[in-house]
Amino acid sequence: MPFVTASDGAQIYYKDWGTGRPVVLSHGWPLNADSWEAQQLHLATHGFRAIAHDRRGHGRSDQTWNGNEMNTYADDLATLIDTLDLRDVTLVGFSTGGGEVARYVGRHGTARVAQVVLVSAVPPFMLRTDDNPGGVPVENFDAIRAGSLADRSQLYRDLADGPFFGNNRPGAEISQGIRDAFWSQGLQAGHRGAYECIAAFSATDFRADLDAIDVPTLVIHGDDDQVVPFEVGGKASAARIKNAALKVYPGAPHGITDTHKEQLNADLLEFLNS
Repeated sequence: MPFVTASDGAQIYYKDWGTGRPVVLSHGWPLNADSWEAQQLHLATHGFRAIAHDRRGHGRSDQTWNGNEMNTYADDLATLIDTLDLRDVTLVGFSTGGGEVARYVGRHGTARVAQVVLVSAVPPFMLRTDDNPGGVPVENFDAIRAGSLADRSQLYRDLADGPFFGNNRPGAEISQGIRDAFWSQGLQAGHRGAYECIAAFSATDFRADLDAIDVPTLVIHGDDDQVVPFEVGGKASAARIKNAALKVYPGAPHGITDTHKEQLNADLLEFLNS
């Protein structure tokens, strides 16, 4: 299997499909690169080189004890991009992966980056604080941490069966297979890495990172997202990033990479060709 080696020796797994201008896809928590398979296949069959990696602590990458925070995640992404010598890259980040992409730009700039796409992404800043009063209360994330420690497997079942794909809404028809895939990928993540990543996606302030984005940017978010609320995530990010375009998916939940994959695939391809 293909890996790149991070600065601390950690092995970061990646999938490299197709040829053409590169698109690098950063996944959400507690998932891995397989969560991008619909988009990766679509882009690779339409003339792009689609690359998706497993964040450290997740999937097939090393389960490191340290480095389970956004600065290291962003540096691992830089290692992937530099090792493969990718240029004119479109960075696409879903949920936690959107934070990884934003922090990459904040730490490494846009010399190799042509475009940015944030999908159901956690920036600018999820946590409610004195200077972020519209954020999500820390008690919500404490409950996720408690669930992870008490019964991680059941936590992932509950997320997949409920808010992640919006299966708790009237009329929702999210297949058992999609929900099982979420659970399976979650359990491939290491316990410590997945646990520490909760703080990474919830308590990292990406506002300065968004201010550093100086390339064309597309923000996509469902307005019924129960994991990263639209007002906290997509709407706030699009307002902060200079000249960002915003696409709102009416009634869509968090996991639109699966629930709205045809629409998302079409929107990604349109933006890439713009």
